[in-house]
Amino acid sequence: MTPRRLRVALGSPFQLLLLACSFALAAYAGIRLLADDWFAVALWIVGAALLHDLVLVPLYAAADRAVIHGLAAAGQRAGTPYVRVPAALSALLLLVWFPLISGRTAERYRLATGLSPDGFLTRWLLITAVLFGGSAALLVRRVRRAAKQRPPAPH
Repeated sequence: MTPRRLRVALGSPFQLLLLACSFALAAYAGIRLLADDWFAVALWIVGAALLHDLVLVPLYAAADRAVIHGLAAAGQRAGTPYVRVPAALSALLLLVWFPLISGRTAERYRLATGLSPDGFLTRWLLITAVLFGGSAALLVRRVRRAAKQRPPAPH
């Protein structure tokens, strides 16, 4: 019996070139980012990781459990995605646009773009309302369809 050789899948030459270019771009961005004040950047990254892991993850988990228990009490355990998806999208938008939604960088935004920073909070709230409203409409449609397909209960 001959020993089997370990075979490593590297991908096509194009994939390897693309991966090497990605690493080169990430290295360049890292060098440029860390050139000015590397300690502040490192502190920010560590602080963000700790804030996420120690504060936000328990909050996500608690909110998810509350949604699951609330929907289970209402008899709609299958409705959990109809709350999770709009909440996740709204949270992602808040995360990306938080400096402008909170108004903390309004003047810097105005100077950099020449555009008014007013209305970010209103637009985020409106988008969040539309996401939850659309999700609720889909859930209502699903519940009605399920009720129509269910055979009538015997008397």
